[in-house]
Amino acid sequence: MGGLRGQLLNLMIGLLFLASLLTTFMWYMLDNKNVKIHRHLPKMKIIPRSTDSCKNCGESIKKALDIYYKTWRKQEDSFKNFSQQLSSRCHGLDKAIISQMNTPLGSKLVYDGEKKRAAQINAELFSTFPKVSPFSNKTMASCAVVGNGGILANSQCGKMIDSAEFVIRCNLPPVSDGYEKHVGSKTNLVTVNPSILLDKYGSLMTRRRPFVEKLRNYGDSMMLLPAFSFGMNTPVSLRAFYTVEDFKSPIRPLFLNPQYLESLDVFWKSQGVKAQRLSSGIMMISLALEICDNVHLYGFWPFSIHPHSFQDLSNHYYDDKQDKKNFHAMPTEFNLLLKLHTQGVLHLHLGDCEPAMGKVTKTSIR
Repeated sequence: MGGLRGQLLNLMIGLLFLASLLTTFMWYMLDNKNVKIHRHLPKMKIIPRSTDSCKNCGESIKKALDIYYKTWRKQEDSFKNFSQQLSSRCHGLDKAIISQMNTPLGSKLVYDGEKKRAAQINAELFSTFPKVSPFSNKTMASCAVVGNGGILANSQCGKMIDSAEFVIRCNLPPVSDGYEKHVGSKTNLVTVNPSILLDKYGSLMTRRRPFVEKLRNYGDSMMLLPAFSFGMNTPVSLRAFYTVEDFKSPIRPLFLNPQYLESLDVFWKSQGVKAQRLSSGIMMISLALEICDNVHLYGFWPFSIHPHSFQDLSNHYYDDKQDKKNFHAMPTEFNLLLKLHTQGVLHLHLGDCEPAMGKVTKTSIR
């Protein structure tokens, strides 16, 4: 008798458990009809008028983001028109790089930063030039021009940058030791400001090996130096050329053509840039707009606070060394890049490329 009661008790417990499961399932199905899947978008924070590191720049950031968050589409007509303007006035494909074709033996090169100075092209100089421009009759499907702004720190943009056919970087930036996750590692062209050679590598009089070791990060990319912009640039740029040659580095040193830089200066002045000298970034963006069908920009953000989190940013993604000029309002160059972005000429990327789990930024769903 006791055994029968035990069996009945177990049966009742089982039935109650099954009924509970059925009830839960029915409530789930009824409730699920009213569920809609939404991506969680963070609410836009109120932009502060200023912070300790960015005085009175809130309004400029707001204006920039209001423009930036409009849906971006490439406008083929606008792109072709702007690219053709650059090409007809600056001739970057053939003249951006000094070559034996565009700078004959015995000719003179007028320095773009010192108009009264000129270099006579003798046999020694002539031998350092490539026979023809590396960009003659050649265009790339996509280019990434990577600035060094602090906005790239923790951006997860490395894969997106490296997916471009041609990647341009400025001033020997770090692309290893963990940085590659955010800025990528692929490099096809890298610029070198001669001041880096003076400050970090003893003008290449004593620290040649550390310089060559640094260059390993860039493989067989082109290394572009403004050797004929100022007189002080020429000797150290030539030492860079011979150092690469002596150590048999695969990198390819090339010299920016001062005639091209002078043409760029005139062109951008007509667009409203009145700076004493163009930045390396705008020079490389100009070149990219001639040699690439699609141009993407990363790391170009002139303010010291992040456009989304409003946290303080370092000046560069790798250090906080300040430039000669501090930005207290939106600089002219960035204004123009933003304008070209809205016109569909180029694509300016601001913010994270691969958001963390559960976090989707406006940039990532554009």
